[in-house]
Amino acid sequence: MTDGRRRASASGRLARFGFADPGRAERLLADPALAGLVDPLEDVFDDGLLQALRQTADPDQALLGLARFMEQVNAAAFPSPSRAGLVGELLAGGRLRNRLLAVLGASPALTDYLVRHPEHWAALQDERDATAAGVRDELLRCVGADPAADLPVAAAPTEDAYDLLRVAYHRLLLGVAGRDLASSDPSSDVDDVSRHLADLASAALETALAIARSELADQGASCRLAVIGMGKCGGRELNYVSDVDVIYVAEPRHGADEAGALAVGTRLAAGLARACSAVTAEGTLWPVDAGLRPEGKDGPLVRTLASHVSYYARWAKTWEFQALLKARPVAGERELAEAYVDAVRPFVWRASERENFVEDVQAMRRRVERHIPARQVGRQLKLGQGGLRDVEFSVQLLQLVHGRADDRSRSGNTLEALDSLSQNGYVGRDDAAALDE
Repeated sequence: MTDGRRRASASGRLARFGFADPGRAERLLADPALAGLVDPLEDVFDDGLLQALRQTADPDQALLGLARFMEQVNAAAFPSPSRAGLVGELLAGGRLRNRLLAVLGASPALTDYLVRHPEHWAALQDERDATAAGVRDELLRCVGADPAADLPVAAAPTEDAYDLLRVAYHRLLLGVAGRDLASSDPSSDVDDVSRHLADLASAALETALAIARSELADQGASCRLAVIGMGKCGGRELNYVSDVDVIYVAEPRHGADEAGALAVGTRLAAGLARACSAVTAEGTLWPVDAGLRPEGKDGPLVRTLASHVSYYARWAKTWEFQALLKARPVAGERELAEAYVDAVRPFVWRASERENFVEDVQAMRRRVERHIPARQVGRQLKLGQGGLRDVEFSVQLLQLVHGRADDRSRSGNTLEALDSLSQNGYVGRDDAAALDE
């Protein structure tokens, strides 16, 4: 066979393996970075690595990512015992290889992270996610804060702390994503994955607050600041690309005046958001959205507990009580956060007594639909008709109605609440199964 015919045959077979750019795939398979991992081209189609690439979401992206990753692994600075262990795992196949290739084929962001930190491939070997408390402690320690302190304060300089937080966060995220993407039954793991992502976000918020405290030095001690998780973070049903919704509650410490404490609380909240959303050489985490606070973006960023209660008693709209279903302490002063949740919950369970309650909920759902761009109508998985938001609104409406008298239906997690509504006779089992699916 001539070289031309051999190349044409190889390109055709690579195309059948799912490579959209078989010419580039052929060049990458011959890249020195992959030497020792793949067979010569005439035998490569029997190679286990190529078969594994075929199973990824995007074989082209996975192969390019693997070449970039292995180029860094082969660099002189990479510890040779670690390299030998990795190469052995990749040749042997199994869980590590499946997880690594799945991540490379699905996430350009995590691929870039692995290229910057190739030694962190070991995170893909972890079989279990750390507990919420363990994740919190690990992230706080990464910036030099004491997890056992009443007010953890980062010891690392601010810019270094930003990068340290991002590196530690993405290493833990890599472990979650690897197990998720390579799971044999990912649909059964949805609840666990979303809880782990929410716990990781909560730990990042706690660490970001420790960084913000370090920027204010002793001034930060005058204010008690609690961070309330809302939306998917509050419900422990976060996904990989969610913003993190929060509400801030601030109180002066003994001897401090309220105005001064609120000013400090505002600076702490702004510093927390900046620590999460700023773009550095190590990327970013996610935007922190405080838009669900009283008066939205027109209102103050932080309020005292009494101010929150006063607003909900006099001015809040039905949709705000609906949103409070998911309120959960996530960072900062735990006692103050729990006091906030205890204070606002009675408003939530009285919301269904309001005039035009059902109509208000329906009107908010229609408002969400009106903001969908015309080109996305009919295929918007999250906001469109029959999408995720329809499931959430339906469940929340039933919770607000039945949760008044039945506290079994009060979970902030959509799927838990749906299961409870079904178990207790408020939703038919077949309907609940359809909504869950």
